[in-house]
Order: sequence, then C-alpha cells, then structure tokens
Amino acid sequence: MEIAARHHLRSDAVRALRERLAELFGVSLDAETYEAVEFADEEFDLILLDGEPWVLDLPAGAVLTVHGANNTEPTDRIVTVDAGAVAFVSDGADVMRPGIVEADPAIASGDPVLIAEETHGKKLAVGRALTDGAEMLGDQGKVVESIHHVGDDIYSFSP
Repeated sequence: MEIAARHHLRSDAVRALRERLAELFGVSLDAETYEAVEFADEEFDLILLDGEPWVLDLPAGAVLTVHGANNTEPTDRIVTVDAGAVAFVSDGADVMRPGIVEADPAIASGDPVLIAEETHGKKLAVGRALTDGAEMLGDQGKVVESIHHVGDDIYSFSP
C-alpha cells in the first residue's frame, strides 16, 4: 500500500463521518484528530483517529475497520459466527450460512456488516451482506463477502 497523500479532515467531513457510522453501527466516535490517508495503489482510503486506523473509506462509503469496531461498542449490523468459523473468517474467507449463529435482522443485502466471534464478541472482519439478515441463518451458501479482516494490510497498517 503506497501512500499518495495525507490530510486532516475538515469539520464538516468529520461530522458526516460520525453521523454515518452512528447510523450504520450505532457507535459514537470521539477523537482529537481525524486524518485521511490516501493510497496510490488501492481503491480505498484509511481514516486515522488519533493516529489509529479506525475507519476504512470505501467507494460505497465509510465503515469501521476491525480495529475501530473492537475499540467502540457497535450495536447494529453485526453477524456473529461460531468457533468453527473463526479461523476461516480471520484468514479472510467469506462467511457461509452454517457458521452463523446470529445476524441483525435489520441488515439488508448490500449493507456493510461487522463479523464477530460468538464467545467474546470480538470483531474479526468487516464485510458486505449478500442477503438480508433475516435470511442469513441456514445450512448452505455464502452470505457475507469479506472486505477486511484481522491480519490483512489494513489491520497491520502503521502510519
């Protein structure tokens, strides 16, 4: 990931970001600094809150990173997987129906979602729902496309 530019967000952009993430995930962001890191070789930007990679700015809009999700208390758009799925999801695999134990019924197909493990509630990945939350539990089929996961370049990013 080659950094093309870095700049602080304007107050109106910070306000819009905070409103979007509150609406999507039910979180409240509070930081001293909000800095965008633009990459020359990626289709996304990263937003650092107080120097930490908390937000992934995708073409479809901003979402929390795994780091951001684990440092806030998201209440919405969460898909919970069982222990058997943890290793796969942590390695970047898409989420399959048999591994899901719970999904927010308010999730609509195409929504960004946070993928959490069942035991401790830790967030393992960020994905895009391929179906509505009410239809995620079942015996077969892919229901969440992985966008970002524990251990990838975004997770390991150091400014």
